Amino acid sequence: MLGTFKYGTAAVLILFNALLLITGSSEEGIFTNHLLVQLHEGVDEDELTAEYGFGSARKLPFGERLYHFYPRDAPKTRRKRSPRHSLEKDQRVKNVVVQEGFARQKRGYRDINDFDISMNDPLFTKQWYLINTGQADGTPGLDLNVAEAWKMGYTGRGVTIAIMDDGIDYLHPDLASNYNAEASYDFSSNDPYPYPRYTDDWFNSHGTRCAGEVSAVAHNNICGVGVAYNSKVAGIRMLDQPFMTDIIEASSISHMPQVVDIYSASWGPTDDGKTVDGPRELTLQAMADGVNKGRGGKGSIYVWASGDGGSYDDCNCDGYASSMWTISINSAINDGRTALYDESCSSTLASTFSNGRKRNPEAGVATTDLYGNCTLRHSGTSAAAPEAAGVFALALEANPDLTWRDMQHLTVLTSKRNQLHDDVHQWRRNGVGLEFNHLFGYGVLDAGAMARLARDWRTVPERFHCVAGSVQDPHKIQSGNKLSLVISTDACQGKDNFVRYLEHVQAVVTVNATRRGDLSINMTSPMGTKSILLSLRPRDSDAKVGFDKWPFMTTHTWGEDPRGTWLLEVGFRGEAPQSGVLKEWTVMLHGTQSAPYIDQVVRDYQSKLAMSKKEELEEELDEAVERSLKSLMRKGN
Repeated sequence: MLGTFKYGTAAVLILFNALLLITGSSEEGIFTNHLLVQLHEGVDEDELTAEYGFGSARKLPFGERLYHFYPRDAPKTRRKRSPRHSLEKDQRVKNVVVQEGFARQKRGYRDINDFDISMNDPLFTKQWYLINTGQADGTPGLDLNVAEAWKMGYTGRGVTIAIMDDGIDYLHPDLASNYNAEASYDFSSNDPYPYPRYTDDWFNSHGTRCAGEVSAVAHNNICGVGVAYNSKVAGIRMLDQPFMTDIIEASSISHMPQVVDIYSASWGPTDDGKTVDGPRELTLQAMADGVNKGRGGKGSIYVWASGDGGSYDDCNCDGYASSMWTISINSAINDGRTALYDESCSSTLASTFSNGRKRNPEAGVATTDLYGNCTLRHSGTSAAAPEAAGVFALALEANPDLTWRDMQHLTVLTSKRNQLHDDVHQWRRNGVGLEFNHLFGYGVLDAGAMARLARDWRTVPERFHCVAGSVQDPHKIQSGNKLSLVISTDACQGKDNFVRYLEHVQAVVTVNATRRGDLSINMTSPMGTKSILLSLRPRDSDAKVGFDKWPFMTTHTWGEDPRGTWLLEVGFRGEAPQSGVLKEWTVMLHGTQSAPYIDQVVRDYQSKLAMSKKEELEEELDEAVERSLKSLMRKGN
């Protein structure tokens, strides 16, 4: 039925939406008394809601004459579909879709002056992720380098960040003056006041803590300071109800896209190591509209926490974190190691910080808490995503003309290895010399470097999409015998959609196995960069659903030439013998035809790096990257 709802996006985005249809859910459907209703032209929605006993109807900002009909009373659910409501037969109504309820889980809800910057906020010295001098047994220098951006005068002024969560305490004295009421809304209660619902255990403190990381006021002697302490923060309350619906997610992601610059999400499908899930059709449409039309056409910026499933999970099984339209952020702890709850995947773009592993009471993330309180115990990738949103706000103040793709390019170019390390996943270089890590992405965000490069940044060239090739014949997979397949491509050379310099690559895979969690999938680019598309997930025992046209995504081939032979390797890594069938592998390329980096901008950037003491410590690393970038640009010019 939804096929009749018109998309306002390019054909390639429609294809991408179709490819992201959800697979892997073994739970019985929960259907709600919330409806998506499409009306014929000229119909009065209020008349209909009164006639059929609904509380009200809210017009959706996307699609044609789409409305959310919601009930008067508290949400109710039913396990089986009821008979079609008589509303469906009304001639004034074009389409009706009952909203399915599904699970969404908050991520990271856990209990756990030498820079010439003067702050009287009492927790500022505890905010090691802002300026790390070795507090709480941390590693000095391992931080977001916000001090440099602040010294340049960038504090997030003029930028609005929306926290999509369980509400925020907008009366908190460390948030109130930075609160953007106009851009806030409560989609759980359908009113403009996204205040958290009270519980004895303060469970709904999640959004308030995230908000403080971004926009806590500086110099007011309360709690700490936000990464972008002069930015505006909006509360979008959408997590606190018995179930999630496609309408609620889509409405949240598309709320006030000309006012909200950055949307921060620290939630997603259940991180249980056996769920494969992602956004439904309306949410995909809203997200596509956001990157195409938000911020006056420059594109809404979506920041997503990569997930807290640890080594038992893989964030490429999360369709939000692995989307091309989001910037997926992982976390590191205060000594540079991976947190035990961090998931790894090839779609992660960069990292920020969460808590330390040691039981130091000051090793968590210091931020605002409910009812005017402060906390030192925020953690998880929940803490990481808002920090990234704050860094992006600093870059947007430096250059408000940045597009959503510019922000991704800046993230790739300026994130640093710093002192991040993991015992399993080593740092590697891709075909153009960019250093990446399967767990940390391109490294920890560097606010100073990003703001500095953003000031003179020129928008990257137009983006194109090319289906590089497809294998459609069934291929058997057996334990002990790795399946290897190749696709040779010219990347649509000679056509209007030729892709010469890569951004994102998707491997759309359909595969079934006697045990899905034992599957391992790797893909190697023509320039020799291997991406781990799927790791072992020991808790995933699915034997029926598998992956159905699931778009595994990698950012590790950024900047590479996609022409040549792509290699896919599929096998089993579990202890027990398994078998399966690969039914489809399609390679989809996304990138530009001309080199995205302008010579003069990079030369300016290099000269400014040479003047930075912090960068001198990493000179050997940066010189190798810079040489590769120069070579890349020469080939393109």
